[in-house]
Amino acid sequence: MYLNQDGLLPPDEDSAAAVTLTFPTDRYPETAQHIRNALQRGKSAICTIDRKGAEDNRKESLKGTPSKPNLDRDEFPMAMCAEGGAGADIAYISPSDNRGAGSWISNQLEKYPNGTKVKIVVK
Repeated sequence: MYLNQDGLLPPDEDSAAAVTLTFPTDRYPETAQHIRNALQRGKSAICTIDRKGAEDNRKESLKGTPSKPNLDRDEFPMAMCAEGGAGADIAYISPSDNRGAGSWISNQLEKYPNGTKVKIVVK
């Protein structure tokens, strides 16, 4: 696998997901429902890991979405995905569900380099 200078796969090499991640609905039901809703609204189930872009993506995706007391703003596609950022689907969910889900996903994907394509499946 060849990665470019940004740590991403060149476009002609990244047409299919290399990894399928089955999201645990029973553990993080609010996040799971948000992902389902985002997919129904046309967001892609494919996430291209781009950890370097996460901070900028988060700023862009949350721009114009005010915070609410006792709730987190969950974004899908996630900020760590090249597909995240401006235009991401945003939902207000409980902090424990959102942060637990984020930690779980991060742990599942930590062994994969930037540029890896991951298909997110919610059952």
